Amino acid sequence: MRFLIVRTEIRSAADADIAAAWAGGVRLRDETSAPEPRRQVVHAEDRDAALLLARALSAVGAVRAGRHRVKVLPVEDPAPGQPYRWDGG
Repeated sequence: MRFLIVRTEIRSAADADIAAAWAGGVRLRDETSAPEPRRQVVHAEDRDAALLLARALSAVGAVRAGRHRVKVLPVEDPAPGQPYRWDGG
């Protein structure tokens, strides 16, 4: 299985939005409808390689400072004859 390693910007949220989400019992962010802006995308062939790359990206100053985050996402194999698409399409 292939993996996608993504470094994204963390969107800030206003205190009022946090309070409204908490009071309403809803999610503040929904990554499926409005994903965080991507800063860097890398792919790996197996889980060990993906975790190694994620560890390396986690050493970036913006990640350590809390402005970016690193995500490791499994990617299903495409149908035979179809190319991989890393742009989410």
